[in-house]
Amino acid sequence: MLVSTETSVYAVPPDGSAHPEQLLTGLEIRRVLMGEKRNIVALSDGAVNIKQEGVDKVIQSGITDRIDSLLVLKEDPLALLVGCTPPNLYKVLEGEGEAKPIPSFQSLEVRDEWFTPWGGPPAVRSMDKTGDGWVYADIHVGSIMRSPDWGETWEPVKPTLHRDVHEVITSPCNPERVYANTYLSVYVSDDRGETWSHRSGALRERYGRGIAVHPTKPDVLLCGVSDGPSGSNVHGQLYWTEDAGRNWVHVTDGFPESTKKNIDTFHIQFTGDHAWVSDENRLYHSKDRGVTLELFWTAPEEITVLSTH
Repeated sequence: MLVSTETSVYAVPPDGSAHPEQLLTGLEIRRVLMGEKRNIVALSDGAVNIKQEGVDKVIQSGITDRIDSLLVLKEDPLALLVGCTPPNLYKVLEGEGEAKPIPSFQSLEVRDEWFTPWGGPPAVRSMDKTGDGWVYADIHVGSIMRSPDWGETWEPVKPTLHRDVHEVITSPCNPERVYANTYLSVYVSDDRGETWSHRSGALRERYGRGIAVHPTKPDVLLCGVSDGPSGSNVHGQLYWTEDAGRNWVHVTDGFPESTKKNIDTFHIQFTGDHAWVSDENRLYHSKDRGVTLELFWTAPEEITVLSTH
């Protein structure tokens, strides 16, 4: 697993068997993404750093937008989607120069409906894909866009979930299943986004940010909810389910009953039966799929991204 702050990237064994190893430091890091063989680090100047077995390669993407999300379509040669603010989507192809915008995404008619409550530009906040080529991108704010062909053509999912989505994820073992944590907590689709079920339950339609799914058990989820987007104490809470959100359990064994900040997008991950959650600069580890946790590491600065493949 990769753990990123704004200036450094660390590697953590998936079972938590060793202390974090620093891979990069002294950079202005926007996002990181762990691949099967290659790790991707996007910098604030648009450069894309590729690390493979200790060898660094840098692609100058030419992207001047703020980079908010990354998705690897293919590792060798690298084919990378980059989501940004304003809500533009680019493809970076290794060996083919600067990034290119995706025409079908840029020409979506629903773009005129995207907004932010504060009046700034929307963002392509998170992305995920299935093994058979479906790609999902959440727009903050503007629901979820989907592509059935590895990001070539795009359309909106059916608008039966709350449009203020903060993280979209897919199940590695169930390509039909899509999950979203939203302004009104969690929604689940079993038909690639044609229909959605609101799985709030014990979450009580609270404000949601981060969410993660077990890689081989598609009904096992962890998510974070809170009182709202900002404030001195949003009373963030971590919840666990083993039935795809029909019933939720508040996780307090080894994890704070509430956090002052949101348990944010990219702050929850699974590595097999191990689960990971970050709260400010603290990284928590679970050996039982997220039922109980313990403090694993305190980073020198606030953690911004957890990434697994």
